[in-house]
Amino acid sequence: MAAILACRPSVASHGSAAWLWGLMRSRPGTIHLIAPTQRRPRREFVVRCAELGATDMAAVDGVPVTAVPRTLLDLAAVLPSLPLERVLERTEAQGLFDVPPVEEVLDRNAGHAGAANLQQALALYRPEPAFTRSSLEQRFLELVREAGLPAPAMNFNVGGYELDAYWERERFAVELDLYETHGTRAAFERDRLREDDLLLIEVETIRVTGPRLRREPDAAVARVAAHLARRRRELR
Repeated sequence: MAAILACRPSVASHGSAAWLWGLMRSRPGTIHLIAPTQRRPRREFVVRCAELGATDMAAVDGVPVTAVPRTLLDLAAVLPSLPLERVLERTEAQGLFDVPPVEEVLDRNAGHAGAANLQQALALYRPEPAFTRSSLEQRFLELVREAGLPAPAMNFNVGGYELDAYWERERFAVELDLYETHGTRAAFERDRLREDDLLLIEVETIRVTGPRLRREPDAAVARVAAHLARRRRELR
């Protein structure tokens, strides 16, 4: 608050705002602010110049901060992909995440340094029109064949469970996931019990999601190939 008052009008931003919102586990060592005009930089904090709209600002415990969508946009300019995804996950877990306001901020700030990174991270949270269950299975099988891997048995029953894709020789399975079919506590518990039961009969499983298969198909199938090779070595 002292930094904000020293540079008023200004608001806490970037990592400082994220910490105040509870989106980061540790307090940043440097205080970050946004002000509407240039300010003389101080050693104790960083001041960036930007015009913020009314919806870009909020308050946490009486401290002026950037609103959550704007905070995410600013963080996307300074965080690598994986830490940014973790912040988004924490935002969702705390009930602070909503796609339309974030998209609205992106629409208004297309030239922002964090726009491209946030767009990419946001893809996971947008409705997934690309795959139904059957089309996801078909696309996965196509990619496996294109990679020169042996075709798995699809929807194959092992140990009382139907596996989406199963390689019998390697005793290895891939479960193809859509959030819409696994987004409940009950499904979460069933999935863990299922994996444990399969391990007891020496069947190993990994999960490949629809969004991942759409965004990085080559990388997803390359990991499947690596797992198959590993299982062959283990089962010799």
